[in-house]
Amino acid sequence: MQSINRFLYGPTPEERVRKWQSSLRAEQRRLDREMRQLNQAKKVAEGQVKSLASKGDTKNAKVLAREIVKSRKQLDRMSVGKAKLGSIDMQLKENLATIKVTGIMNKSTEIMKICNSMVKLGQFNQTMQNMSMEMTKAGIMSEMIEEAMEGTEDDELEEEADAEVDKVLFEITDGKLGEAKTDLPALSQTEDEEVMEAEHQDLAKLQQQLNQLLSG
Repeated sequence: MQSINRFLYGPTPEERVRKWQSSLRAEQRRLDREMRQLNQAKKVAEGQVKSLASKGDTKNAKVLAREIVKSRKQLDRMSVGKAKLGSIDMQLKENLATIKVTGIMNKSTEIMKICNSMVKLGQFNQTMQNMSMEMTKAGIMSEMIEEAMEGTEDDELEEEADAEVDKVLFEITDGKLGEAKTDLPALSQTEDEEVMEAEHQDLAKLQQQLNQLLSG
């Protein structure tokens, strides 16, 4: 009888919740892996900045410092995103307890709020988008999640990086570079690429690795 009901009506509410919880745990593991990779690349980049500073290569040190700032910001966002996944899981556990008593799912405004905040953080990928659609159809959420504006996250990371490069340089190089109130020269992409290709092939590879991890 249970098999017939599943064929006619699909998974039970309890089965759906457990499936979502499994997807949430998979997303948390994915974030853990990406955070470890990004943190490892960031540490290598910090060591490279120290080396460049000791050689007086201020220009390339600033290029790499900008990527380090972006990496730190992204790590912070990923950490917050992982915590929010845990919050959704807790809300689903509460809903699961209700299902066992009443047999139906309760609408959760809290899950909706968390999902919307993840969109703003840029931590709402296709897996989470599909899950939100399923939750909406199941009646847990009252409306669809709005899609994040393309490019917003990258633009914010760039602006934040530009504002903090000097401070990070000062920190990493123990005050050798990046003194307060130092104006940063505009670094064009063409100039950066020419310097990397001609003098620092290893630096170019490291910068590419960081960019790949940041773009996820």
